Amino acid sequence: MRFIEEVVVDEFLPTVRSMLAEDLRDRGFTQSEVADALGISQSAVSKYAAGDVARHEDIVDDERVRNLVERVGEGLASGDLTPVAALVEIEVLIRQLEEGDLLADLHEAAMPALAEADVEFSVHDPDSGLRERERVLTSVRRGLRTLTNASGFAGLIPNVGANVAECLADAATVDDVAAVPGRLVDVKGRAMVPGEPEFGVSEHVATVLLAAREAGAPVRGAVNLRYDPETVDTLAADHPTVEFDAERPTREAVADAVAAADLPADGETLVLYQTGAVGIEPIVYVLAPTASEAAAIVREIL
Repeated sequence: MRFIEEVVVDEFLPTVRSMLAEDLRDRGFTQSEVADALGISQSAVSKYAAGDVARHEDIVDDERVRNLVERVGEGLASGDLTPVAALVEIEVLIRQLEEGDLLADLHEAAMPALAEADVEFSVHDPDSGLRERERVLTSVRRGLRTLTNASGFAGLIPNVGANVAECLADAATVDDVAAVPGRLVDVKGRAMVPGEPEFGVSEHVATVLLAAREAGAPVRGAVNLRYDPETVDTLAADHPTVEFDAERPTREAVADAVAAADLPADGETLVLYQTGAVGIEPIVYVLAPTASEAAAIVREIL
């Protein structure tokens, strides 16, 4: 009797770890850095590098596995993926390959009686909430990298600070929105990021994003900027633009303005802005399907 989990442990994981170790070494990682990234010992990395760990050729040859290794290797090298996010991506592929696919075939090869049984069973649900949360955090990190590496972005940061945010697909509250804790600030012409993205740390930008979604805008990502009429005009050339009343409660004002606007049915982006009020700084909000896409729109106007 052999369980499919044994196939994963004995054949899939050693093969994928070996492929990832090789990928990271090719990207310039030291042996110690590879060990830290994969959560394994340096002696294990040495065995992978020396070819002392056998690889299963069916797993090596699978295009999905190769794509996963490249995607995870690139993400770990760039910092876009945390070790947790990388683990989730690998776990999801494992669950998919267990469902009547590559790992199921290897399992049947190890247990021929399974192939003769006229049954189907589901091992795990690959669409996990953890995976979506990690993907959202990854998108926010990419958006941050896009903006902080862009010359001139610091000049677009408002006095109250900027943020990069993205919400879950079924977001209902600010706890479902990931952003930077404390907001981005301009320090001597450079955008400074105070911490790693988290969920539930941006009340203001999250509120604008959620209100726009409530009114029907198909957006999940947002970046806020210093208000300037020229900035609004530039963005309006390519994206629907809507003004809302800064003197009203933000959620109500945004929702009403978006609902009343004549937005294109197939529009995926939206620019919101308010021109200020007593004690309220005027702000522009760039909304898009993801945080990284919102950041890319901002970078285009720099």
